[in-house]
Amino acid sequence: VGDNSVLTCPIKGQISMLTWIINPKAGGPCTLVHRTDTNMTHRTNCSDNINWKFRAGLAPALEIQQVGIAQEGSYSCEVASTEGNFRITYHLTVLAPPMLSLYCDEQGSPVCEAAAGKPPAQLSWVPESSSRAEEQCHDNGTVTVLSKFTALSINGTNVTTCMVSHPAGSWSQSIAC
Repeated sequence: VGDNSVLTCPIKGQISMLTWIINPKAGGPCTLVHRTDTNMTHRTNCSDNINWKFRAGLAPALEIQQVGIAQEGSYSCEVASTEGNFRITYHLTVLAPPMLSLYCDEQGSPVCEAAAGKPPAQLSWVPESSSRAEEQCHDNGTVTVLSKFTALSINGTNVTTCMVSHPAGSWSQSIAC
């Protein structure tokens, strides 16, 4: 989420037309067409952050600026050239790092929350805990994971650490309740 992504097509022969067909998981399809003989471009139903990226000596690429969850989906490039017609399909998966918060509840127990992550984050505790994580799914495809610390044994320390593991990174925070 928030990064730029550039997708390219294979170049074989002299390109006469290049078409991107985008089928996001959310919203309707989008099409971008570029004809090299007339240097004309056309776009249908595409969001403002999806555009052509022209580079000297290379076929035009597709650039997605500040990728959001809404851009997740299938991106197919079709090339018509002197060597024939070619197609390549990308399946774009968007990772959303969770927002981590650690606090003490009314009973004085540590609570760890990894909010709005995609995919859901994995939570663990130091010292080890017998708690189970609860997941809350959101309409945009993100998931909030909540875990309340439950001590397996009393070891004399009141400092607990929540460790969060996610494909976008790992984090930890400590608290004394």
